[in-house]
Amino acid sequence: MAGGHPWARRVYSAVLLLLAPLLWWRVWREHLPGRSRMERLGRVPVARDRRRPIWLHCASVGEVQAARSLIESLYRCYPRHRLVITTMTATGAERAMALAESLQREGGYGEVSHYFVPLDLPGAARRFVTRLQPALAIFFETELWPNLLASCERHEVPVAVVNGRLSARSLTSYRRLSRLMAEALSHVDWLGAKSSEDARRFQALGMAAHETSITGSLKYDMATDDRAFEVSERLRTSLGSRPVWVAGSTHPGEDEVVLAAHARLRQALPDSLLILVPRHPRRFEAVAELCASSGMACVRRSAGDIPAATTAVYLGDTMGELGALYGAADLAFVGGSLVPVGGHNLLEPAAMGIPVLTGPELANFEDLAATLRESSALVEVQDSATLAEALLRLFGDAPERARLAEAGRAVVEANRGALHATLEGLARLLPEK
Repeated sequence: MAGGHPWARRVYSAVLLLLAPLLWWRVWREHLPGRSRMERLGRVPVARDRRRPIWLHCASVGEVQAARSLIESLYRCYPRHRLVITTMTATGAERAMALAESLQREGGYGEVSHYFVPLDLPGAARRFVTRLQPALAIFFETELWPNLLASCERHEVPVAVVNGRLSARSLTSYRRLSRLMAEALSHVDWLGAKSSEDARRFQALGMAAHETSITGSLKYDMATDDRAFEVSERLRTSLGSRPVWVAGSTHPGEDEVVLAAHARLRQALPDSLLILVPRHPRRFEAVAELCASSGMACVRRSAGDIPAATTAVYLGDTMGELGALYGAADLAFVGGSLVPVGGHNLLEPAAMGIPVLTGPELANFEDLAATLRESSALVEVQDSATLAEALLRLFGDAPERARLAEAGRAVVEANRGALHATLEGLARLLPEK
């Protein structure tokens, strides 16, 4: 795809270079023990064989989880290529490496590895693509890095954006950088959008309509994890018949609201248990202190403790277990929705057959929320009081919990198919299987 405004990228690059000390400070904080920080400057191992890799970039742990079915399919469909996953965050790296290790245990296919994505500085981007020599570059959702995209075109690497998502809020922000975004999108050969609205927004930024397909959301094609179900069953058995709910992927300012709602709930249901799972591992200690100051007895999953009958809060301070913890509960509240974050994946508990509750801040998942809402598979709350009221009502209404669970699971099943459409789109850029 030709066109764009190269001068806009030059201005963008100059700004990044000025901000380089701040960016490097963030990289220093996000460091993962045992990994070289030089990866952030594109210093990855030089490709030494003819098996040019398929490169998939996901921002963080949520995107890696959402891309899991795609990662597994690429691994099995293209055994002659190595598969390289990059992430921006350390938590995403840990999830990607765990998935890579799981796939490698299968044997009989190719190699899977992980690197940190380089900072989008011109030299780092150019070095990374030169050393990696990918046969195909795939960017997940809205990961549009202008210098990386330009480097791919310079090295004749086809580029795809999959599960393309662009909220109305993001479109407004990106329009302030319209020429930069037009230049970035000029390097994209194919975009698989989640919905017609997402496609329209990408096209408003400069993506060509004839190079855009509507594939649906890969989040509906989440791979089932037998281990997660096994962990859920064991935990649920250990908890007995007491009322249990999960607040998953919570953020600062939200944990307090959730704990206040739980305190209200325990006034009516003294044996109820909250499984609280903060979004970011760096907040585990702070949330543990917050739970202690609430006056409610709390134990931590990382310590291997099993909640006793007197335990009020079970802190899910481990990585990669959110799905399993959702599955052990009667109800699930999905965080990032009572604070202006934009929400998180509502389908994860729905796919586990758990009724879903959410707050009003759903800018990043408005399409998924609308689909669940249309099927009466979503309970929406506004604050601590309405969350407590909804929990109390649902704990007292087993038939309604069962209806919500079945409606949510039916939504997930009815909307599967994005994986097939995505693989078809990618096959046009990399036809050999």
